[in-house]
Amino acid sequence: MRQLLLIIIFVPSLVFSQAAKPLNLPKYDMVKLHFGMALGVNQMRANIQNADNFYNLDSIYSVECNPQIGFNINIVANYNINKYFSVRFLPGLNFGQRNMEYVLFNGEKFETKIMEMESTYLDFPLLFELKAARLNNFRVYMVGGFSYKYDLSSQKKIADEDRPKIRFKPNVLSYEIGVGTDFFLEYFKFAIEVKYVFGLNNVIRYDDSQFTSSMQSLTPKMFNVTLLFEGSDVEGLNFLKWFRKK
Repeated sequence: MRQLLLIIIFVPSLVFSQAAKPLNLPKYDMVKLHFGMALGVNQMRANIQNADNFYNLDSIYSVECNPQIGFNINIVANYNINKYFSVRFLPGLNFGQRNMEYVLFNGEKFETKIMEMESTYLDFPLLFELKAARLNNFRVYMVGGFSYKYDLSSQKKIADEDRPKIRFKPNVLSYEIGVGTDFFLEYFKFAIEVKYVFGLNNVIRYDDSQFTSSMQSLTPKMFNVTLLFEGSDVEGLNFLKWFRKK
C-alpha cells in the first residue's frame, strides 16, 4: 500500500517537472462550481473487537473479517473556495462484500463457517480538499471529511439455506482521509485518488446466538481507489443557464 501511495504522489511529479508545458484549463480554479463523476473499486473491511467473555464461549474459537473486492459510483459536486481549498459532495452507491469467518470447535474437531455479508451503501460523503500548487498540468492533493452511509442490504431477508447468519445495522457514520493527483487535460480534469474510510459506530445486530455475542463491536472500514472526471466549466449545464435567465 505504501508503494502505491509513493507512485501516485511522486512519479507524476518527476515526469511533469522535466520541462514547462502549456497549461491546460488555465482558468479551472477560477470557476467556483464543477461537476463530474467518480468510478472506483473498494475493499470492504471491518474492525472487530472481541467480547469480554469471548474465551468462555462454548464453540467459537476465532472470528475474522476477510475483505472482498467491490465497486463505487458517485456524482461529484466540487465548490472551489480558492485555488488551494475546496469542498466536495459525492453522493453515490458502494457495492461490496465482507466474509465473516468463524472457526468453530464442535467438541471433536475444528470447522470453519463463512458468512458472506453483502452491502449496498447509499453513500453521502462531505469532504474537504487541500490542494498543492499546480506543476504544469499536474498537482497533488489531500482530502478528508465525513460521510453517512445507509446499507440497503441490511433489510434483506436471510434465506433458509444461509442460516445461521448475523445481520448489520443500516446506518454507518464514518470519517474519510486520502490523497490523490490531478491531471489537467485539454477539456476536463482527471484524478486518481486513494482513500480510507473508517466507521465510527458498531453495526452488529445482536441476537441470542454466539455469532453476535462473541463480538463487543464491529465497525466497518473501506479502502477505495477511485478515478474522478470533472468538467472544466458549468456554462454547458442547461439547468444552470435556465436559473441565470430567471
